[in-house]
Amino acid sequence: MTGDYAVMRLEGKSFHDRVIAAIRAVPRGKVATYGQIAAFAGSPRAARQVVRVLHSSSRKHKLPWHRIVNSRGRISLKPGQGYEEQRARLISEGIEFSDDEGIDLARFLWTA
Repeated sequence: MTGDYAVMRLEGKSFHDRVIAAIRAVPRGKVATYGQIAAFAGSPRAARQVVRVLHSSSRKHKLPWHRIVNSRGRISLKPGQGYEEQRARLISEGIEFSDDEGIDLARFLWTA
């Protein structure tokens, strides 16, 4: 790994800390998936743990939580429970949604 990704794999850092670093590294106008963040943090099968980190640490660490979506390029939050806020934040960063509310990952997915 090179660049920002190398920071996430530092020895001695917890998975939680690496997840936080990975989420912080997602640039404006791009999205990452829960599984992608888990892989960058060193545990590719820990997508559900990424959800827990987001839930428990987004405010405390001022994370760009809205840039994390599911593997199908969709917002996982339900309407009335954060969906509208996440969608609005993504649109304000230039992310476009299809008619069926999906995000084109070929265009907007964060890559190294």
